[in-house]
Amino acid sequence: MENPPLEPKQFLRALFDAAVAAALPEKRVPAFLPDPPKGRTLAIGAGKAAATMARAVEDSWPGALSGLVVTRYGHGAPTARIEVIEASHPVPDEAGANAAWRMLDMVRGLSADDLVLSLISGGGSALLPMPFEGLTLADKQAINTALLKSGASIHEMNCVRRHLSGIKGGRLAVACYPAKVVNLLISDVPGDDPVDIASGPTVGDPTTCADALAIAARYGIDLPETAAKLLTSGASETINPDDPRLARVETHLIATPALALKAGAEIAQAHGIAPHILGDAIEGESRDVAKVLGGMVISVARHGEPFRPPCVLLSGGETTVTVRGSGRGGRNVEFLLSLALTLKGHAGIYALAGDTDGVDGLEEIAGAYIAPDTLERALGRGIRAQEALENNDGHGFFEALGDSLVTGPTLTNVNDFRAILIL
Repeated sequence: MENPPLEPKQFLRALFDAAVAAALPEKRVPAFLPDPPKGRTLAIGAGKAAATMARAVEDSWPGALSGLVVTRYGHGAPTARIEVIEASHPVPDEAGANAAWRMLDMVRGLSADDLVLSLISGGGSALLPMPFEGLTLADKQAINTALLKSGASIHEMNCVRRHLSGIKGGRLAVACYPAKVVNLLISDVPGDDPVDIASGPTVGDPTTCADALAIAARYGIDLPETAAKLLTSGASETINPDDPRLARVETHLIATPALALKAGAEIAQAHGIAPHILGDAIEGESRDVAKVLGGMVISVARHGEPFRPPCVLLSGGETTVTVRGSGRGGRNVEFLLSLALTLKGHAGIYALAGDTDGVDGLEEIAGAYIAPDTLERALGRGIRAQEALENNDGHGFFEALGDSLVTGPTLTNVNDFRAILIL
């Protein structure tokens, strides 16, 4: 039996909420926990979901337990046995750097009878900064800021980060050796490659210093002299996946963007709207992705091709924004601005785009909504969508219209969720 119909905004929010709920750590962690070891159990981790992952472990773990995780400011959760530290994201700070050093010290000297539960989720790369020998935290901050503005993909950004880190790219796993390491990963990256989730602190890395150097050159990243020398010489090479010290590392993807999209699709189906999942790994410039999807949506609305309305098109992944303006941007609101301009107020089309962690860009705003009257209402307030797009000011635009999607910290992170409803 179908559920009663919802108005478009409520319907889209219900899909987003279902996507987030499907990826909550308390639902995903328990089934992946291993048996207790003969020796100690230590929980470590980093990411926007790290605190709630730690709490889920505590709630289900039968024996002795200790550890340390680091999460974003405001994304903490109460725990009794695993310490939670909050730090800065997306640009790292001293709190994260101190946590990284403490974590590395904590895992040194473990035995083969010990177990390390590695709780990793998106955002961990910035939250667990440890500059490679010779670099400073200021170097890492400058490089990270430049990467965020460059338009580089998350794969490319994390490749550079790994090769300038003293803890990522498998280095934390090597420090745990000979203990058994069980990775519980919540993926926020297109393709769900473990090495890209928080820059892979506890998994091997097949990329090289040469790859990182090429990426920096491609995007015009001005590397500090020491960083350039490290990459050129290969001195900061990461841990290869075939390294024997990784033989006792076991990795589980416990929540993914695909899982979240399927959860949203089930809600749509229950309300009598046909869902179509376009992909969970869509990348590219936000405004360009919006133009492509907008063209498809117009075809659906006008011609019933490739899908017949009423339907909802769902997609995930991580688009990018090349920052040229000075506005309050984010990749999801940038996508929606461009989509609204592409649709030009076409009747019967509504959309939501949001980051499942509740933070789009630097703002404590998950994303926004658009409707057929979005551009008209904006003009009525003297706001032009094209100008907002050119200034990368998506949050300013949608906040003025009252169409921001504000959730607060969701305490999980399976990347972006986009839903376009065609009636």
